[in-house]
Formats: sequence, C-alpha cells, structure tokens
Amino acid sequence: MMKSVKTAMLVAAMVGMGTAAQAAQTPSVELGKKLFNDPTLGGATGTKTCASCHPNGKGVENAWQNPKLVQQINTCIAGALRGKPLPLESVEMKSLILYHQSLNPSSSLGK
Repeated sequence: MMKSVKTAMLVAAMVGMGTAAQAAQTPSVELGKKLFNDPTLGGATGTKTCASCHPNGKGVENAWQNPKLVQQINTCIAGALRGKPLPLESVEMKSLILYHQSLNPSSSLGK
C-alpha cells in the first residue's frame, strides 16, 4: 500500500513537470522579458543583462521593425553578455522577439 502511494505521488510530480516543460516550449512575452533580464542568457556567466544597456527596454522600442533583429540580439548576447548566440528558431529567441514587439508603444502584446 505504501509503495502505491509513493508511486502515485511520483507520477503526479512527473505530470506536473511535464506541464511545466510544455509551458517552457511555448514562446511568450513573459519569457522574453525574463530572458531580457537574465544574466545567464546564452550561457553568459557575468552579471550583465540586456536590461543593463536597455533598462525596461529603453532604446529598443522600435527594434521589432529591424529585419535583422535576430542577428542583432545574437550580436549583443555574444558581445556585451559574452554568451553564445541563440538558435534562430529557439523558444528563447522567439520569446525575445515577442518581448521586443511588446515594447512598441502601439502594441497590444503583453498588455
């Protein structure tokens, strides 16, 4: 009886982890904002974040219009943050793009 209770608890925990893992697979403005403020973005090991140079997205409100935004984000990650560029189709990159789009004053994303 005790073993079945432990097994049920383990299965419940695994199901919960699966849900969290699935949520992490979906790009979102919220994840983009978190990454924008994360000093470990791209495997960086310093204390600098995107927000260190662009507090609250200041100065990048219109970056969403840049056709080379993905490359620019990776340039900042590799340069200023000293991390590794993100894969172009990754959840992280897509989330950062969504966050940049949400900074547009006329955007309804994230509001």
